[in-house]
Amino acid sequence: MSFLLERDALNGKSGSGFMTINGENHEMFGMKKFQSDAEFQESDFKVVGTTLVQKKTTGVSLTGSMTIYYGTPYFLRLLQEYLKTGKLPYFTLQITNDDPSTTVGTQTVVLYDVKLQKIPVAILDAEAEYLEMEVSFSYRTLEVLDWFKDPEQLG
Repeated sequence: MSFLLERDALNGKSGSGFMTINGENHEMFGMKKFQSDAEFQESDFKVVGTTLVQKKTTGVSLTGSMTIYYGTPYFLRLLQEYLKTGKLPYFTLQITNDDPSTTVGTQTVVLYDVKLQKIPVAILDAEAEYLEMEVSFSYRTLEVLDWFKDPEQLG
């Protein structure tokens, strides 16, 4: 049985994130953690002749969250635009995993039509050394620009 060698385990800090709002690219220099998910929606499928309850995929929900250091103005600007105009701007997120110490290469995923779900408006915390904020979002679709490849060697 083959297994992944430790040298091909990706370093979680090796990568980058960019957001594009109204055609302007912004590096997400204060990002601490990022995760986007695809959650499949299922319905029960029952038929006569069996007690087995099958699951039929009926859709997918695309959501995500990120932890960033407080002080990034872009999300609050989007909220302010919504409050003034009634229109919440969509944006694009591009996340790249790039750990040069591995043999699996680079993976870049672009999330399109990203829409904010929850952002903090103001934060103070007497116990915190650094202020962090949690941002949750949904998105409409994605594209993988670069794919990881299989490791060059397995154990």
